[in-house]
Amino acid sequence: MRLALSAAIILYAFATPAQAQSELELGFSGALRGCEEWVLNPASRDNGFGPFLAKVGLGDKIALVQSVDERSLPPKEFRANNYYWRINSTLGAGYILIVSENIPMCHITGGGDTDLQPVVEAVLGSSEFTSRWERVKDLPHSDMASTVFRNRKQPWFTIVISRAKSSNQRLDRVQVLATAGSMKIN
Repeated sequence: MRLALSAAIILYAFATPAQAQSELELGFSGALRGCEEWVLNPASRDNGFGPFLAKVGLGDKIALVQSVDERSLPPKEFRANNYYWRINSTLGAGYILIVSENIPMCHITGGGDTDLQPVVEAVLGSSEFTSRWERVKDLPHSDMASTVFRNRKQPWFTIVISRAKSSNQRLDRVQVLATAGSMKIN
């Protein structure tokens, strides 16, 4: 019995990081789907948030909250009739999705006690993401990697995704920042 219990603890210990990364990947992917759905399909929220939340696909991991920390807010020009969605991917890490009732935009921040850099890179390299978004260009940035993507179905809809340049950076502050809308790309 003791050997079986020890083996179960060891298996759990080894399974937890992969499961956490998977949950974090699902959370970031869901935030991106929510961003697209909110902006590109406003009808999904005409009769409440049910159809919108179904498209996001995160079940009880996403919840509407009244407010968020200042560091999670979008640029001032996007702060109009905002809704704040908290995505709890793990006990210590997750994302905030902010959308506007008035402006076709969304804003995502992510952070916590887990390194999100490999998670974000995995999502950006996934077939789900690349089938919907086209990489346009990398932007010069001192402490983060920033990339502009264009939506393949609606080319006017772009997103800038900034994240740590390598693993184990920025664990003490926002680790991923994405803002999407109708933005001019130079």
